[in-house]
Amino acid sequence: MSIKPFYVAGCLSVTLLLGACTKQMKNDLSDPSNSSKNNLGVAAAATDPDGAKLHEFLRANGPADETYTVELQRSASFTTKSGSKYTVNFNALVRPDGSPASGPITFTVKEISNAAGMIFADKPTATNTGAPLESFGEFFVSAKQSATPLRLRKDSAINVQVPAKVADQRIPMWNGDTSVTINTSGYNYINQYITLSTTVSANKGVDWQQVTNPASAYALFDGTNGTLNFRLDSLIKWTNCDRLMSLPNPKTTVLAYFNSNYNAATGTSFSGEEPTMLYFKPTGVNSIIKFYNTIFTPPAGYEGFLSYQNTIPVGQKGTFLAISSIGGQFYAEQKTVTIAAPAAGTNYTTVTFNPVPVSASALVALINSMNTK
Repeated sequence: MSIKPFYVAGCLSVTLLLGACTKQMKNDLSDPSNSSKNNLGVAAAATDPDGAKLHEFLRANGPADETYTVELQRSASFTTKSGSKYTVNFNALVRPDGSPASGPITFTVKEISNAAGMIFADKPTATNTGAPLESFGEFFVSAKQSATPLRLRKDSAINVQVPAKVADQRIPMWNGDTSVTINTSGYNYINQYITLSTTVSANKGVDWQQVTNPASAYALFDGTNGTLNFRLDSLIKWTNCDRLMSLPNPKTTVLAYFNSNYNAATGTSFSGEEPTMLYFKPTGVNSIIKFYNTIFTPPAGYEGFLSYQNTIPVGQKGTFLAISSIGGQFYAEQKTVTIAAPAAGTNYTTVTFNPVPVSASALVALINSMNTK
């Protein structure tokens, strides 16, 4: 029996007889299970070398970690290169055994503030239902004392103050899930029906879920100093300060066809390291939408991606960036479009791509140029 992976409505699935898709909270510092074969005898999907090369390149050129050491004998703070201020209260951090951590504490912070950073780090902005978000910053924070990882004590938080220019008094906060769990089901050697799970990086990059803790659910704008102020109530988890985009126009589904230079391994990538990727930036908005659902069983010339169903506004102007890695060569195409209404008798609209060979430096320049689109 052959097993073919596929993507359905933003959910990564594998099916023997019956498949299901669930999400598991993971973080950027932990490694998903990578066993070569599960107990059903099904070989785990190998990382595609072209995809690994592309994602290694993107990470190397993307937002860097910043490291700060503070003395936590009392409340302490540090300010990042972007001007964001992090304040930690005394006794807010605990060791794995629950005892308070004090003395020198080292924080590692990664901040994403623009469209290029979202592409390099593969952290686009969209809800788990595909609704686009306008970002005021994405944040990842970890803490340790020597080699010991620390966590926040229950009901504690790190207070963050971020420079911003917004009209809204409250901006929703979101937590990011960067992995999914593939459930594989079948009958074992004694004819019992079982389900086994393997956790892999999410091809969508990150799955944003709105924060429900009332104390941390919103960033509040302070007009006296032009900052957004919010609480991080957990470490080693992506947090996003985003508002839903106002998109009143009728919505459509966009199918993106690659007439050339589409890497077929994209459709079977379970590693989160797809060798072909497609991003869309709405004009004038700090937002990146990733098209990661692949077209199922396409004929030649129609390989590519599709958006979530009925989520892209008709009339929306924006810029696509298509990227491929094939045999050690990078390919790219940047295309500015206005999303058209579906043709008569159809329920989708199309955009076509023909990525051309680009150098590594040219690809970096294309990604950085998305900031001004």
